[in-house]
Parts: sequence; structure tokens; C-alpha cells
Amino acid sequence: MRASQDLSRISTRFDDPNLVSHAGLLAPVSLAQALGLADLVDTHLTMSGPGSANRGLKTLSVVGAMLAGGDSIEDVDVLRAGGNEALLGATRAPSTIGTWLRRLDGGSVRQLDKVARLMLVRAWAAGAGPAEKSAPATLDVDSSICQVYGPAKHGATFGYTKVRGYHPLLATLAETGEVLHTRLRGGNAGTARGAGTFLAETFSRVRDAGVTGQLTLRADSGFYSRNVTAACRTAGVLFSITVRQNPSIAAAIAAIDDGAWTPIPYWSSTAEASAADVAETGYTAFAGTREEVTARLVVRRTRPTEGSQLALLVDWSYHAFLTDRAGELIAVEADHRRHAVVEQTIAALKDGGLAHLPSGRFGANSAWLILAALAHNLSRALGILAGHEFTTATPATVRRCLTAIPGRLAYRARRRHLHLPAHWPWRAALDHALDAIRALPAPG
Repeated sequence: MRASQDLSRISTRFDDPNLVSHAGLLAPVSLAQALGLADLVDTHLTMSGPGSANRGLKTLSVVGAMLAGGDSIEDVDVLRAGGNEALLGATRAPSTIGTWLRRLDGGSVRQLDKVARLMLVRAWAAGAGPAEKSAPATLDVDSSICQVYGPAKHGATFGYTKVRGYHPLLATLAETGEVLHTRLRGGNAGTARGAGTFLAETFSRVRDAGVTGQLTLRADSGFYSRNVTAACRTAGVLFSITVRQNPSIAAAIAAIDDGAWTPIPYWSSTAEASAADVAETGYTAFAGTREEVTARLVVRRTRPTEGSQLALLVDWSYHAFLTDRAGELIAVEADHRRHAVVEQTIAALKDGGLAHLPSGRFGANSAWLILAALAHNLSRALGILAGHEFTTATPATVRRCLTAIPGRLAYRARRRHLHLPAHWPWRAALDHALDAIRALPAPG
């Protein structure tokens, strides 16, 4: 690149029908085809009437657009430009997609959710999931606010954040960053509303996908409820849940002996004073109810930032969580804090298809959430199959390095040939992923 080169003298023409803007989509779309996504949709999503035809193709159109970075219905058009459609197959126009989404009701959404469940089973069976299914697995559950604008969207209301939007539930697998389950809710839904049944379905999905190791659920204080701990106990899942600071919890913390605190290696600790300590005590949660549970109350105390207003009022601030996990105290506490990784998955979703919930109808937006999760999981599966540095890469990195590759489609000897840029830095990873996808058996 030369600074003296006058780029303004270069002319542009949109006239080549064989250029492909996102040639790397060949890999995740081939993976979706190998896992039988379109066939699953056609089989399990039962619709009749106008707009009911080609349901699998419409699903692939939306998911493909999301994999290319699209976040609205109109972005499906990117798959219809140049040689994209000739490479990936026929797609449907945005108007057709919009009509189809608006016809989806609550029953249709449940059927589409079943497709997401079956896709998880097939992807993990193909090796695009946890490395060891017999190893312990950690599940993170959280909710998020998806902001919308204007009062026309059904179910979008103001919640505790004073923001108009929806309040979906999401469950993720910490080891891979995949989305296990989603459920769209109205904006004024409480954090833990419906969490018991949501988690029961999540645990069932993970087991059906072949994971046999011990499961552990991590959650923040919004999920400190009887239904959540009961769902964990019923399914044999360990839990690690931040507790609300009520008088009973405060009394339990105050009763901890001063000699029971263990210093935590902390970023602001010094040789003279610890900036964070951890201790534990026994605690019975939800006492007097059928769901009461006695477990470890693990407490971390940290010194307020020097010079802050909080430092004028207290010597320590306390953060507690309830867990029935065994293990060394400092290790259990540190692992609970790693629950924050769920925010990275939510951020990745909102950096892709979940940047908007595009319809005024609740059913359409519920389906859009499921499709966004499917696209996210295909991106994560592609990264796992590609190996190298992409095993833990974000969908944005996978998109930039493996999907958003320019190409040119050529026809020779009655075959299509995709020409990609010479010296592409991540060629080996893409070749590895394509080889793994081509070796997959046909879906059963």
C-alpha cells in the first residue's frame, strides 16, 4: 500500500455476476446442510396456507444472512447478489421472509425450538461441541434486555432497566460458548420468571446431546429462587447461584469468625494488606418451604476502592453465593466469578443477528431469537472444526477470517470452482473445516 497512490482515480462497476462477496459462507452453509437443518425445519415446522412452502429454505436464508453479519430481514438480499446465490443455492427475498416470519405463532415457535434442540444433538455428534462428553460441563444462565423503539412491537414494554424492549432467557455452555436454549419474554418479565421449566429443558437438551459428565449451573442473583434450585436438584445438576443480600444472608455473613477468612490473590493486594478474602458457612435457603436446601454459602469480601464514597461507609463489601459443589474454597469461588463469560456470548449474539428484533409480532421475534442462536452455534461449530486459533474465537472473528472472503465462481468441466484470494492468512483453517464438513456422514 502506497500513500502516494490516488485511489480516487479508480472507477467502480457493479457488473460481475460471478463475484461472491462472502465466499466463506460455503463452510457454515455446508455444515448446516450436512446436519440437515432445512430437512428438520420442513419436517417439524408444520404450517399451512400462504407462505408455508419452502420453510427450510427460508430458514437457511435467514441463518445465512446472519452468518454474513446481517441483523435485519432486508439483509437477506446480500445472499442474492453476484454469484452468492449460484454458490449457496436459491434464497428467498426479504419480503417473502417477512411474510413467513409474521405467520409464526406460539406453536410454530415451539416447533422451531425443537429443531434447535435436534441441531445441537447432531452438531455435537459430528464433533462440533464439547471435546469430552464425559467431562464435567458448566452451564450459565442469564437474561438480557433487547431494546426496541416505539410502542408497535407486541410484548415490548418497560422493565426494571427503564428501557423498552424484550427480556429473553439464554442458557450457554461455558466450555464452547454455544447457546443451549433461548426463550423470548416480554420486557416487564422478572428475571427468574419461567426459569424452572427453562432450565429443565436445558438440562434435558445437554443430556440428549450426549454429555454424561457432571453438570453445574452458574447464575447471578436474579435466579436465586426456589424453582431454580429445585430444577437443579431434580435433574442432579450442581448449582452456584449468587444470593440476594437480605437480612438472613447478612446475619450469616456477620456470624463468620474473623479467623475464617482466607486471602485471595487479587490485583490490588499488597504484602501488608489483602484486598480480597473468602470464607464459607452453612446456610439453609428457602427455609420452611418444600424446596428448602442447605448448602455452602461462599462469601468474598473486597475492600472498596480507596477514595470512593463506599470507602467512607464500610471497610468491606460482601458478595455471596450459594452452592452445593464440593472442592477447595478459593477454586470454587474463582470458578463462580467466571460466570461472567456468559456476557461474552450475549454480546456476540447482539453483534450478529440479535442486534435487532425486526418484527412487530411476538411470534416472529421469538423465531428470530432462535434463528440467531442457530447462526451463532453454526459459527462456533465452524470455529471448532477449523481448529487452530478459531477453537475459542468469537463469531465476529470467525466471520472476519473465514466467512467474509471474496471469491469468484467459475464453471469448468460441468463443475463449479470457487477461486479465493491467494495467500489468504487463514487458508489452512478454512481448508481444515471444509475437509471435516465433507467427511461428515449424511444426517440420520
